[in-house]
Amino acid sequence: MEHKMVKQKFFGIVCLMLCVPAALWAQAKVGTSSAPFLGISVGPRAAAMGGAFSAVASDASSLYWNPGGISRLEKSNVMVTHTQWLLDTDFNWAGVVLNVGGGNALGLSVTQLDYGDEEVTDELNQEGTGARWSASDLAVALSYARTMTDRFSIGGSFKYIEQKIWNERASAVAFDVGLVFVTQFNELRLGMSISNFGADMKYDGKDLLKRIDTDPTNSGNNETIVAALKTENWPLPLFFRVGLAYDVIRSAKTKVTLAADALRPSDNTGVLNAGTEIAIQDLLFLRGGYKSLFRDDSEEGLTYGVGLKYNTGAAGIITIDFAYADFGLLDNTKLFSLGLNF
Repeated sequence: MEHKMVKQKFFGIVCLMLCVPAALWAQAKVGTSSAPFLGISVGPRAAAMGGAFSAVASDASSLYWNPGGISRLEKSNVMVTHTQWLLDTDFNWAGVVLNVGGGNALGLSVTQLDYGDEEVTDELNQEGTGARWSASDLAVALSYARTMTDRFSIGGSFKYIEQKIWNERASAVAFDVGLVFVTQFNELRLGMSISNFGADMKYDGKDLLKRIDTDPTNSGNNETIVAALKTENWPLPLFFRVGLAYDVIRSAKTKVTLAADALRPSDNTGVLNAGTEIAIQDLLFLRGGYKSLFRDDSEEGLTYGVGLKYNTGAAGIITIDFAYADFGLLDNTKLFSLGLNF
């Protein structure tokens, strides 16, 4: 009876996740959302597989791709990643998943995109005023997941999001929810997630404060009234993912996994991401994939990478991963990560 109720809840959640995006994403609205850094791929393993990771969800980067998968990790896991992102920017992510027992897991992750800084110039100081300005993006998320049965797990994240440029900043809170279901068909895995469901963002800061004269034709009025320039509200980019992962070869020495994700963002057209991972002796991992299939004029495409795993014994298992992603006219990106299972 309990297993039947879990299955009914699972299919109810699936129906809800399928129906809601259909209503929200009737049209693609390119470039109309805030915080685009939330769409940058996290972790070289997932990136090397073309972003097809919502059903794989088997390391700490699942906190980004599908929080429902973190309770299925056999051990606690910590991961730190660095990406040489586009136009000389740096994208960093760190996450930790704690297996607290009883099919429960807790997670914490921090995402940061650093745009660097530049000299401040104006019409009178073309060589610089001596001050510097900078811009950065930040997201901090707390996650929880539970394995309901040996085949079904569900989880979610609560996140704080902030964007800053010089003296102006915008912030919002949002939620992610995800689930993983292991079918009875040769352990075929299904993953689904919705990310960044939350409030709009609006910039505010001292540079938007201006002194104005509300009636310049009247010489007797106050000419130094402080007013604030109004900025628009912008929604967060909402991502809906549905993915499949299947081990086509599973032996003592080799495992070959095929994965595919259908991604539908709120601010662009839908795409299909596909990838594979070949595990040799559970020590060496070769990965490849292709991102943004079926999107017109996409600069994304081929991805590939490699990973190493080393068991230190009492200290835990160390993982090192690298990925390369082609961005066409925008050159390429390189991702690195260091992880520890304990």
